[in-house]
Amino acid sequence: MQIVPTAVDFIGNQKRAKTDQRDLGQADFLRLMTEQLRNQDPLKPLDSNQFLGQLAQFSTVQGIQGLQSSFNSFASAQLDDQALQAASLIDRTAMVSSSTFQLAEGGSLRGETQAPATGRVEVEITNASGEVVRRMTVEANGPGKLPLNWDGITDAGEQAPAGVYRISARMNQNNTSIALETQVEARIESVSFSPGGLILNLVGGGSIPFAAVRRIG
Repeated sequence: MQIVPTAVDFIGNQKRAKTDQRDLGQADFLRLMTEQLRNQDPLKPLDSNQFLGQLAQFSTVQGIQGLQSSFNSFASAQLDDQALQAASLIDRTAMVSSSTFQLAEGGSLRGETQAPATGRVEVEITNASGEVVRRMTVEANGPGKLPLNWDGITDAGEQAPAGVYRISARMNQNNTSIALETQVEARIESVSFSPGGLILNLVGGGSIPFAAVRRIG
């Protein structure tokens, strides 16, 4: 007697086949089940539990496929929503974790850091060549946010030319100099997407992940 594969076996074969990309629908499944019952061994009829088990497996496969389709639709909608939100950030200013900033012609810098304790914070501004153009001392009255603003005037009393600069901040604690993380205000030039999430492209400040943003202006 000819051995007829079960409908569940057919599903597995369909998944492994390279030449047939057609999905097994409900009508196909029922037709195969009917053929299986018609060609079964009369002396060894299909057990009812096995029959119900195949139905349950088919329902599970259909459910997983439906869930995957719903998840893909949800992910697509989330991506579209993220793109719309990202577009609204262009040309806005953001306070970001960075030591690099773009100084406009006749411009200034707005930045900040987190002081760990009361004391003096030594700030240095260097140009693209690594030359220190301004040294400042800012007093921290206690732990917390500390503004680091620069009017764009060098130690020589001249307006610094437009360009890319770096800022660094250090504080002495127990005779040890500690480097502090700096945040600078920068304008968002454009946004892009990566597998890791949203990327902000800053004017003169390179590209940073959205997680580096501390505040949107």
